[in-house]
Amino acid sequence: MKVAVLIPCYNEETTIEKVVRDFKRELPEADIYVYDNNSKDKTVEKAREAGAIIRYEYNQGKGNVVRRMFREVNADIYVMVDGDDSYPAEDVHKLIEPIQEGKADMVIGDRLSNGTYKKENKRTFHEFGNSLVKKTINKLFNSKLKDIMTGYRVFNNIFVKNMPVLSEGFEIETEMTLYALDKRFIIKEIPIEYRDRPKNSYSKINTISDGIKVLKKIISMYKDYKPKRFFFIIALILVALGLVFGVPVIVEFFKTRYISKLPSAVLATGLVTLGMIVAQCGVILDTIVKQHRESFEQKLLMYKDEQDKK
Repeated sequence: MKVAVLIPCYNEETTIEKVVRDFKRELPEADIYVYDNNSKDKTVEKAREAGAIIRYEYNQGKGNVVRRMFREVNADIYVMVDGDDSYPAEDVHKLIEPIQEGKADMVIGDRLSNGTYKKENKRTFHEFGNSLVKKTINKLFNSKLKDIMTGYRVFNNIFVKNMPVLSEGFEIETEMTLYALDKRFIIKEIPIEYRDRPKNSYSKINTISDGIKVLKKIISMYKDYKPKRFFFIIALILVALGLVFGVPVIVEFFKTRYISKLPSAVLATGLVTLGMIVAQCGVILDTIVKQHRESFEQKLLMYKDEQDKK
């Protein structure tokens, strides 16, 4: 089976040469692609010296790089890894194995279960962010994933060629996980050893701004993948507010047969009516999402048939 190693890079001259050489040692028959994302240092030169295939993405952002990689590279198995040397190349064999055996569509290199990320990570809020995203997604999809945002993943061809990459930045890992859960791809997590960046290598993640982007992505995906639940919660809040303003009006009417709080009555009626409309929107959108899932399954079958004919 043809294996491609995909390495998105931005200013990784300190580590990229070692990463490429490590993966060439572990997977000598694989094609090693380094996609440069407007690096201002010697990332490209170092990667080329190590024997990588160099390609470019000029739209800034990891999501944009992943989109181009998925479009351009053809293989049976795809290994995606960061260029910062935080993920050991020697673990790649146990990540590839479930894909080779057809037991998974996406294999995640789990940094969190064995405690190495907590031990090695020096960025205070990153672990908190990982935990928040993990708990939110597991609650949303009733799943038990342990590491949502790892950058070390292996995919099969069906997943890569049928995933529409919409993210532009570091929220891409969250999008991949949400997409796999929603489309019922088989996900397998395998614990790996994590090591923090070496000296003179710096993270490109902005804890606050990229954290906000990830939270926005979760809310957006919640709306897109679980619209009935999403809009029912909004509807429930609106109806509850309507009752807060409306109950005193109703109580007054039964006591005096007169309504003195006309603005409250109008507001309560409007809120309850709006809540019912929002709930109806949720039902309609939920039906559309179900139809989209059916269309996707048909598209997947057609893609598999085409691959089998080749």
